[in-house]
Amino acid sequence: MNFLSRLKILPRWIIATLDSLILFQCALFGYLVRFNFELALIEQNDAVAGSFIFMVGGLLVMQNTRSYEGIVRHTGFKDGSNIFKTVLINFILFLFLNFFHGNFLNDRFLLPTSVLIVASLSSLFMLIFYRLLVKELFVYLKNGFMHREMKNGVIFGAGEAGIIAQEAIKQDSKSLFNAIAFLDDDPKKEGKNIAGKRIYRGIESLEKLVEQFAVTELIIAVRDLSVKRKNEIIDECLRLNVSVSMVPPVDQWINGGLTAGAIREVKIEDLLSREQIKLDNPRIKEDLTGKIIMVTGAAGSIGSEICRQISHYNPRLLVLLDIAESALYDVEQEFKENYPTCPIKIVLGDVRNKKKMKEIFRICKPQVVFHAAAYKHVPMMENYPEEAIHANVIGTKILADLSVLAQVDRFVLVSTDKAVNPTNVMGASKRAAEMYVQALNEYLEQNHKKYHTKFITTRFGNVLGSNGSVIPLFKKQIMHGGPITVTHPEITRFFMTIPEACQLVLEAGIMGNGGEIYVFDMGEPVKILDLAKKMIKLSGKKVDEDIKISFSGLREGEKLYEELLNDFETVKITHHPKIKIAQVLPSAYHKIDGQIDIFQDLIHKNSENELVSHLKVIVPEFISNSSRFEVLDRMN
Repeated sequence: MNFLSRLKILPRWIIATLDSLILFQCALFGYLVRFNFELALIEQNDAVAGSFIFMVGGLLVMQNTRSYEGIVRHTGFKDGSNIFKTVLINFILFLFLNFFHGNFLNDRFLLPTSVLIVASLSSLFMLIFYRLLVKELFVYLKNGFMHREMKNGVIFGAGEAGIIAQEAIKQDSKSLFNAIAFLDDDPKKEGKNIAGKRIYRGIESLEKLVEQFAVTELIIAVRDLSVKRKNEIIDECLRLNVSVSMVPPVDQWINGGLTAGAIREVKIEDLLSREQIKLDNPRIKEDLTGKIIMVTGAAGSIGSEICRQISHYNPRLLVLLDIAESALYDVEQEFKENYPTCPIKIVLGDVRNKKKMKEIFRICKPQVVFHAAAYKHVPMMENYPEEAIHANVIGTKILADLSVLAQVDRFVLVSTDKAVNPTNVMGASKRAAEMYVQALNEYLEQNHKKYHTKFITTRFGNVLGSNGSVIPLFKKQIMHGGPITVTHPEITRFFMTIPEACQLVLEAGIMGNGGEIYVFDMGEPVKILDLAKKMIKLSGKKVDEDIKISFSGLREGEKLYEELLNDFETVKITHHPKIKIAQVLPSAYHKIDGQIDIFQDLIHKNSENELVSHLKVIVPEFISNSSRFEVLDRMN
């Protein structure tokens, strides 16, 4: 038994031998049936010789169809169809041999036709049956003899994905999941069975199954499940203390097959992501193919994803610019490995260094610039306002001015919803950058109507998985046993995925005519406290028992609610229902150009109050919150 339990794959010669013996036995059975089990008649008709010939013919056919090469413990429909083909060819072969032998060599057939029919049908049945028997034996040996405490679970989804998931789990010797039922929203499937497992209606039946069978696990195995329904299922599982896992999309299955190891636990990102927004605009390819494209902040989470997406559009050259040496090196290695056909140029440089940037524009001659480089961490920029202004405002002005001189076609500024009614230096600095590129675009339109660089701005909220995101922080705190620190019980944020954010940037870059500020319909804001509670439950812990939640108070410059538009902005619809244009009156170019130039002198004076005061002059809606700079608002 120990040998069998360790045996994973039956050798081919064993399968071929078993198949041969079955062919021989089925042919003998055919003779027995044909001659009514009368031994004298059976011997008289050379049953043993006939059976041996039938077996040899089958072996010759198997050499062609290779039906013995299938892994028995993974027997499926394709293996069954291959066996059927083997038996059918063997049947046709003996029909031909009988005709040839009976008409030209002898007046007798090699095998009586009735024997051939019975032998073929019974061998088809037995060859498939014994494989399924051995397949079940493997499962029994792997699981039945190992006295492990199994976990009762249900599979949500009684379709193809659910059936495949059950089969994958069944074949995995390490899995402790014992599927006792299926759940499905389709009322037509209710009460039916799959492999002996009953199908129950919807997630509403889960509570009854938990009480009746002590269910502790649930696997979501539905291909096109809406985010709303997925959240309903997960919320019910969390309420009943049932662990949730998900079958990944089909395109992520290895070699087209699902393994139990591929079934992953639900992540908090699965709950926050919206319905996938499709931005399949053919103009993106038209505008980026064959172009020299520069991405600043290319080593960051947003910049690097923009680069990945651009690589699919066959640019003539993709310039990756960043100041972070190690991160830029990592992105370079990733592109060499995963995008070898995309020509790239790695540039280590600081957007605040005008001389260096001028040289890069001269050498690279970019036609499109995606400006994602920025300082984004709110509390840190509140502590170092000069750095936020230098990078986000002056750095943007340097790149924008150089883009005009280099006759760049399009310049796309990556901004943030924190630029709306800003309460911190970071958000205000990004708003000042928006104001400058918008004013510059209007100035160029009025004075250079034939040709000029088009400046476009995009705004979006918190990005899942980005550097500095709250989710990695919460995960780390849960890993260390807590507590999870939430700044305020009522704080909310908008969330979106990195691919969505970058699709928006590319879409805006090609659809913008210049001067627009594109905003993204991000759905409903998420309460951070609820987010923390769900993350604790998804990790298998209990709120306030295993992991506590503490409130640290709003950080400097932080506000409770993010906004997508300020008090003076309205929106205009676009061709896509999820993308809108903020209607903002641009500033006068000469005025804001001069105001930003003043920052150069203020930075050298090393007076943060003067810097922030001047920023408040440029961005009058900038009212500090939970910050030492609140005193400046009282002085005005």
